[in-house]
Amino acid sequence: MRPFTYARPKSAVAAVRAFTAAGAGARYIAGGTSLYDLMKLDIEKPQHLIDVTAIRGLDAIETGGERLRFEALAPMSAVATDKVVLSDYPVLAEALWKAASQQLRNMATVGGNLLQRTRCLYFRNGAGGTSVGNTYPCNKREPGSGCAAIGGLDRGQAVLGQSSSCTAVSPGDWPVALVALDAYVEVLGASGSRAIPIAELYRLPGSTPNLEFTLQPGEMITAIVVPKTKAGRHSTYHKIRDRESYAFALASAAVALEMDGDTVTRARIALGGVATKPWRATTAEALLAGKPLTPATALAAGHAAFADAKAGKQNGFKIDLGARTVADALTIAAARNRS
Repeated sequence: MRPFTYARPKSAVAAVRAFTAAGAGARYIAGGTSLYDLMKLDIEKPQHLIDVTAIRGLDAIETGGERLRFEALAPMSAVATDKVVLSDYPVLAEALWKAASQQLRNMATVGGNLLQRTRCLYFRNGAGGTSVGNTYPCNKREPGSGCAAIGGLDRGQAVLGQSSSCTAVSPGDWPVALVALDAYVEVLGASGSRAIPIAELYRLPGSTPNLEFTLQPGEMITAIVVPKTKAGRHSTYHKIRDRESYAFALASAAVALEMDGDTVTRARIALGGVATKPWRATTAEALLAGKPLTPATALAAGHAAFADAKAGKQNGFKIDLGARTVADALTIAAARNRS
């Protein structure tokens, strides 16, 4: 691991100032469960770490009023076990429970979790890039070097949102659930504070896959806000993976339903494990509106969610798996509507 300087400011404003003063080589750090790994792999090479864990009040959880508010430093485990989240928004609790081991949930923060970087094997197993003779080029790691996954081992790669420069899957579970519930983040930077819908926090890879988020330099996430909805009670996060314990999704679906009896009045569906960013399945949502939720309509919605999917060499199975994952999630959420 390379040497770096370290600062531990006491306020969010001071943290932004410290980051701005440090310049381009600065990184914020909270739980560190992702950043430290990337530093050990020599992928992230910060010259300055700004530790935000000393900022008071940035770990609060508020569930009263017309919205849920999770301050950025709230531990994943604390949000996952909150009584209101468990009873009224199971999609959020399940996304956190299925995201990591208990040890990581205790350490990782809900704000930091949003900024995970991909687990693409070429991104993580080829640090150094072609400039040092590495055989695994990666445009996320070294812009312009190429994408070894295209034409390579692509079983875990995206079938939605890819480009000719990158097919890496967005790794998170938590952001998928938040996208389904129209959540947004509050951020603070040198120019002040602003709100960003979670769906707009992530960039498609295009020709610049190294630019993954819409945050401006020095901006830090201070809170996650979720508008309250009755659909939260009738929701689920359904995740399919190679093994049950601490594995990233091959396909996942976050679903929340508003229903009149057995008829869907509004569906919210987001996909994980299959796209280059948390993916809102608006076509599938529109297909369900005004229809009874039956096994046939649920599966039709699942297939609609993947109508634009494009398979590589080994990941074509994700298209049918993803469609069935959506169908199963819809069935689970609808059953909660009747309970």
